[in-house]
Amino acid sequence: MRKVRATLSRLSLVLFCTSVLLHAAPDPAWTTPIAPFRIADNLYYVGSQDLASYLVVTAQGNILINANLATSPPQIRASVEKLGFRWNDIRILLNSQAHFDHMAGAAEVVRETHGKNMVMDGDVNVVETGARKDFLSPSPNIHLYTPVHVDRVLRDGDTVSLGDVTLTAHKTAGHTRGCTTWTMRSHLPGEPEGTTRNIVIVGGVGFWSEFHFVATPSHPVSYPGIVQDFQHTFVALQGLPCDVFLGAHGGYFDMLTKLKHYQQDGPHVFSDPAGYRAFVADAQQTFEQALRKQQAAAVR
Repeated sequence: MRKVRATLSRLSLVLFCTSVLLHAAPDPAWTTPIAPFRIADNLYYVGSQDLASYLVVTAQGNILINANLATSPPQIRASVEKLGFRWNDIRILLNSQAHFDHMAGAAEVVRETHGKNMVMDGDVNVVETGARKDFLSPSPNIHLYTPVHVDRVLRDGDTVSLGDVTLTAHKTAGHTRGCTTWTMRSHLPGEPEGTTRNIVIVGGVGFWSEFHFVATPSHPVSYPGIVQDFQHTFVALQGLPCDVFLGAHGGYFDMLTKLKHYQQDGPHVFSDPAGYRAFVADAQQTFEQALRKQQAAAVR
């Protein structure tokens, strides 16, 4: 029964935009602080209860993944400093996707840290226009934010290296045109020296009612190739080796539930390859059902 509940929870969060972007006020879990914690030797969680932000620590400076809301940088900074790291040691800013809940704080982070902003192609013009060129814009569900310059345009399979750490950018588009899933290998505290694990940070797989996968006389597809992008995303995610399952939202990987066992089990609570496979399978099924529904409606 516990597994069923967890699967249903993940499935509901696949379409998180349906339940949160359509509301005027952000989900309280997006802004409620949570104590930062260690995931791997060089990887820490510094986000809120649901908006995930990660600090990758190296001897040559640090990498931040996700600046989150425009109001999030002070919370992220407090978490970074609570862990004993310096905010100004952030050299690179990465992101999961160009929506405001992951990118609106980027301008402030870059201004304060002078970190290099690196964004996947497909999301670059969205980031540099503050979401004005999002494929759904103008829309009440696409919140605008302060534009921020992109220092490096990433392509699918590109790597980002700093010190002795390398992350790989996987273009998992559909949710946004440049949605990015990040992978890295790292040692988990308590495991034998020399053992490393595959860490996957899922960028996003959801959609909501404004996403059009099938053209009709009343509207075109959301963007040319959106169906193929989603299909490619599920193939790519299925092909990634995953030991440690993370994501752009804590809800993707059932973070709050797992944290209840953190004190006893430590970072191993995030070792969840089965949960990762279930999440991807649920997301794919949800997409395919929506696609079939739109296809059926288009031929009536």
